[in-house]
Amino acid sequence: MKLQIVELIDRHHHMTSVAEILGIKQPTVTFHMKSLEEELQVRLFESRSGKTFLTEAGQALLHYAVKINSLARESERVVREYDSLYRGTLHIGASYVPATYLLPAILNTFSREFPGIRISLSVKPSPVIRDMLVRHQIDMGIISSEPFTGSGLQAESLCKDDLTLICSPGHPLIQSDMLQPEHIVRTPFALHGSESSTRQLTDLWLQQHSLHMRSPVELDSLEAIKQLVLLGDHVSFMSRMAVQRERLQGLLHVLPIPGHRASRHIYSVHNQDRLPSVQIHRFQEVLREMGKQLEQAL
Repeated sequence: MKLQIVELIDRHHHMTSVAEILGIKQPTVTFHMKSLEEELQVRLFESRSGKTFLTEAGQALLHYAVKINSLARESERVVREYDSLYRGTLHIGASYVPATYLLPAILNTFSREFPGIRISLSVKPSPVIRDMLVRHQIDMGIISSEPFTGSGLQAESLCKDDLTLICSPGHPLIQSDMLQPEHIVRTPFALHGSESSTRQLTDLWLQQHSLHMRSPVELDSLEAIKQLVLLGDHVSFMSRMAVQRERLQGLLHVLPIPGHRASRHIYSVHNQDRLPSVQIHRFQEVLREMGKQLEQAL
């Protein structure tokens, strides 16, 4: 209750609003606030212009209160839902490539088997998904990323997701016997948005070869990049998974990136402090099976 009050005071700045949300009376809120300050022997709250704000010490406590409150809600949810695979909610975060080209088939399979389970999917860049996991905002993440280590995060590789050079079937680069990094930077290039993990790997590749792109076009959309490349002039770096359909249809040509050394995989990631529910366990089983099938296809 006390840590809930800390979080709600920071959000609403009115004790009456906090009391209404918690279903208690305002004097009870005041009592818990004073009790917490006495326990910690530091001033946590201050009044300004009729509103209540957190002090610097209160802001420091808020960082942990948010995590503890989230874990408390999660523990209640797990206990309530642990006996059933047929009800509950999964909060999943995914980066753009797995969200677009891997998860639809998995969500379809899972929803067919467990129609009573509600799935909430947030699609964000990989670094944002990792941050959401650290903050306990989602149950699990599925991201396309180079190998990584994160405090409190556990990652399981589902399949490889190589970064490739894509171009139209008639592009001059295809005719090159010894494709070099310098050839690519002299070619019109479609660059991914700054938050993309592909963009980060592209910047790393340029840095490793001491190269700079010549007036690239920057787009935040994978599909927009593919459409630009399909027109014939531009090339780009893209996940092999993201262009599998166009490659099989002969619409796009896929080449190895010269001098590219970083490996990339699709990972299933969860917070080690968060006990997976039975729903998450079953979802992970479907993910692993689909990942094996996809790796064989790629």
